[in-house]
Amino acid sequence: MLLGARAPFDFGASLRFLARFPPAAGEQEITGTTLVKAYRVAGHTVRARLSPAGTGLRCELESPDPLTDEVVTAAADRIRFHLSLDDDLTGFYQAADEGFRPVVERLRGYHQVKFPSPVENLVWAVLCQRTPMRAAARAKAAIVAHAGNPYGAFPDVGQLLETPAGLAGDPRKAGRLRAALEKWAETDETFLRHGPYEEVKAFLLGLPGIGPWSASFILIRGLGRMEEAPIDRELARSAAAAYGRTLGERELRELAAGYGPWQGYWAHYLRVAG
Repeated sequence: MLLGARAPFDFGASLRFLARFPPAAGEQEITGTTLVKAYRVAGHTVRARLSPAGTGLRCELESPDPLTDEVVTAAADRIRFHLSLDDDLTGFYQAADEGFRPVVERLRGYHQVKFPSPVENLVWAVLCQRTPMRAAARAKAAIVAHAGNPYGAFPDVGQLLETPAGLAGDPRKAGRLRAALEKWAETDETFLRHGPYEEVKAFLLGLPGIGPWSASFILIRGLGRMEEAPIDRELARSAAAAYGRTLGERELRELAAGYGPWQGYWAHYLRVAG
């Protein structure tokens, strides 16, 4: 099947990002202009082979289970979500200030590559708290291995709730993750993707183990909610590299505000470019 994408769209930029994104290391195959990635959708596992086709992507699916219309539709939605194919960047690019324009030109057509599912981002956000990246990656790999999904697909919420707490490492962290997943299972991803921003943010902040930084992380990288930009040290470093000078918190907030509903994209582009 063919998956259209909002122009401009540069799949090569998506692949370059994925190739150096630590939380996804070893979880897909990138060969030339082709991506092979496994997804858990509608209670089934599929593997998608994605390659450029016209202004979008050609998608070939395989699964050990029947590829019913429900599964195919759910897979298409998950892939579109993962690669942000429906993001309209026109207004974002038009809002670019002088210092940011070189970043836009460098990354033009890059649609944010999110975590494949917001619950995967939730798990990663908890696992990497006060933990070296390699240790968090080992814990994530153990969780994936326990689920035993074909092609190594990351487990869905139901499977995560059946995961032994010990795989998350520290007992306190494991307890927070379990409690967060239980609350997550009571909500709906459609609400998280499209519900009122402040309500979604409040829901995330109400999850055990999720503070302001983690909530912002999930809002942008797990849900594609770009209404706010996280102002932190990493953003300050990336902005300084792009703008050629040190920027204080007040100036960063003023710059971010100029991007309106694309503030998160501004922050993400800066991080990718930096």
